[in-house]
Amino acid sequence: MISHFLKSKTQVYLIHFFLGFVLIACEQQGESSSDQAVGGLYEIYSKYFPIGVSVSPKNLQNPKEANLIKNEFASLTAENVMKMAPIHPEQNRYNWAPADALVNFATSNDMKMRGHTLVWHNQHPSWFFIDTDSALVSKDTLYARMQQHILDVMTRYKGKIYAWDVVNEAVSDDTAYIYRQDSPFYKIAGKEYIEKAFRFAHEIDPNAQLFYNDYSAVNPNKAQRIYTMLKELLAKGVPIHGVGIQGHWSIFSPKREEIENAIALYSSLGLSIQVTELDISVYPPESGRRALKENESTEFTRELEQKQVAQYKMIFDVFRKHSEYITGVTFWNVSDRHSWLDNFPVRGRKNYPLLFNQNLDRKKAYKAIIDF
Repeated sequence: MISHFLKSKTQVYLIHFFLGFVLIACEQQGESSSDQAVGGLYEIYSKYFPIGVSVSPKNLQNPKEANLIKNEFASLTAENVMKMAPIHPEQNRYNWAPADALVNFATSNDMKMRGHTLVWHNQHPSWFFIDTDSALVSKDTLYARMQQHILDVMTRYKGKIYAWDVVNEAVSDDTAYIYRQDSPFYKIAGKEYIEKAFRFAHEIDPNAQLFYNDYSAVNPNKAQRIYTMLKELLAKGVPIHGVGIQGHWSIFSPKREEIENAIALYSSLGLSIQVTELDISVYPPESGRRALKENESTEFTRELEQKQVAQYKMIFDVFRKHSEYITGVTFWNVSDRHSWLDNFPVRGRKNYPLLFNQNLDRKKAYKAIIDF
């Protein structure tokens, strides 16, 4: 009797163990299948707005990365190769090949393409603002060079690029001014250069959507100054179709109400809104460059991960809520393998601001923005 009882009890334990093992395996298989069954990010958000990503030609040369880009995103933006210095290094010479590679990739994979950027005070070639005596050129010369540059670049990609960041970061960080005082464009032509750039661009491609693009665009003070500039331009009939909110944010800021207030402010002008350069730094915002401090951690800790998940979830909740005004969201870089925030503003510090980790796997923040 006792031996029979022990035998039966052993069988029961074995059955329970086997069933538990099968259950765990099924759950794991279910999670794996579910993860694989989830479509690309752009498909999940297709009824809200297109999801894009900034890339360099190097991203497209890695097969695994190229496949991720095709599977997850609906549009491309050139991270650097369409900026004035890389694409137009000398007055009579253009470097088309890197930009062509991105446009060809987008076209062959049925993806949208955003142009970034036509007029910017930064990353410009030295020849653009000076004459043969190294003095600043006249306003007329500046406008002639601007017009020719915009003509050449936009004509080459006409019909392939649906939207352009025409003017980038023209509004000052100094609250005493609307316009960036140190911009060579502003020094030569004053604020009029902004109007001229948009009018030139519209003449060349009347079908392109033209954006003003800036960072800190949800900061209440700067948002008000951007609004004032745009309102004045629109009142003059300047062809501006949208405002690009650069989403270079962090796990600490901005707050929900700041994003919502900025969306309400810009949309009140009848402008569409795109979040053009989205990444969520895991460090507090800092002004000024510095070196990494001794014993300063660069580890992506569980606490930082949780804060990043919460911030991403919040901002995409806001984006979906106001999707009637938002016509695109673009991540600035593909994965944590590479971000412009690596070594900036802190030299030697790694950042982890995106939805894919260094192995190109989806992070928890990815799952947080599709769980709605």
